[in-house]
Amino acid sequence: MIEIPESPLDHMERLGSLLRGTMVTDRTSEFLSLDAGCRAVVETILATHRDRRKAMVVGNGGSSAIASHMQTDFANSLRMRSMVFSEPSLLTALANDFGYAAAFECQVATWADPGDLMVAISSSGRSINILNAVRAATERGARIVTFSGFIADNPLRGMGDVNFYVASQSYGLVETAHQVLAHYLTDQAGLLLKGSEA
Repeated sequence: MIEIPESPLDHMERLGSLLRGTMVTDRTSEFLSLDAGCRAVVETILATHRDRRKAMVVGNGGSSAIASHMQTDFANSLRMRSMVFSEPSLLTALANDFGYAAAFECQVATWADPGDLMVAISSSGRSINILNAVRAATERGARIVTFSGFIADNPLRGMGDVNFYVASQSYGLVETAHQVLAHYLTDQAGLLLKGSEA
């Protein structure tokens, strides 16, 4: 019988510790408590919904799956206009014509409007195509929320109005923590929207 390096409960405990230790900063690199950061993002989601703006969610690989899940929650649970930039035909066409580094940026340039919300997810916080997309969204007046991990001084971490950073080098732990945080934010926004309609 094999010996697994880490028990399931130990792994879950490590994930819980990382979530509790999530670092949150604003655009000026001022530290916020996790509660304050989450409250600010929920308020931004509700303002985006109220103003009939849209949410754009972007990521690569596993982060793209998280982006798609978050976009689903925006659209289905919150009845918010929302989009991801991973439709295969368009993504591959833009990557072929302009390079993968510009593939998301090109889509942001087409669809982003002032007051929209951009959620950018990157485990490393160093993916050039994500950084370019965030710059383009910022130039167009979008509000920015970022999720990153790995190295504390990754560039994505300083680009958002609210930035969530998970201090781990493990893709699995960083991505799972990002998914938990994303779900928490959309769930809380959904509860507030339902409460306002009651």
